[in-house]
This record gives sequence, C-alpha cells and structure tokens, in this order.
Amino acid sequence: MTENKNKNQINIELSEEVAQGTYSNLAIITHSSSEFVLDFVRIMPGVPKANVKSRVILTPEHAKRLLMALEDNVNKYEKQHGPIKVSGPGNPMVPPMSFGGPAAEA
Repeated sequence: MTENKNKNQINIELSEEVAQGTYSNLAIITHSSSEFVLDFVRIMPGVPKANVKSRVILTPEHAKRLLMALEDNVNKYEKQHGPIKVSGPGNPMVPPMSFGGPAAEA
C-alpha cells in the first residue's frame, strides 16, 4: 500500500525566483478549441500601457480543474474571512481603473 501511495506523489520544486511571485491586477483569458490562455497583467494608474507579466497556457480539462480549485479556495477563504467584496459599478468582471484614489493632476 505504501508503494502505491509513493507512486502517485509528485515532488514539486519551487525556485527562489518563482517563489517571489509576480503581482497582477488584471487577468485576460482567451481560448481556442484546444487551449485556454491566461495573461496576467499589471496596470498602473496614469500609465496608458500595461505589459503582460506572465502567461499560462492550459488544456480545457486543466482550465476546468483550475476553476474548481479557485472556487473551492474562495469558498474556504470567505468562510474564514467573510465575503469578498467586488467593487465598482457596471460589470464585476472588469476591474475598476480608478485604483480607488484621487484623480491624477499635472
């Protein structure tokens, strides 16, 4: 039984560089019949251009697994910390571009 358990384990390594993470405040998701592409972007106030900081490409099956894992983790988070508030008028799928601060002036 112990042998079967060890066969199903994966040793995952996390390099120091990857462990630092990459901040993103916008995700753009596109798909084709064979893959989902997740582009993680960092937009900054007053800067009209934003760069993709990371791209993840998934099969449709893995995209569905990611969706279920995120859903599970958001539910666990909200049970512990309360509901996550999605702010901004209009479409909750689009992040507010005001960043919550005062408007910039020159």
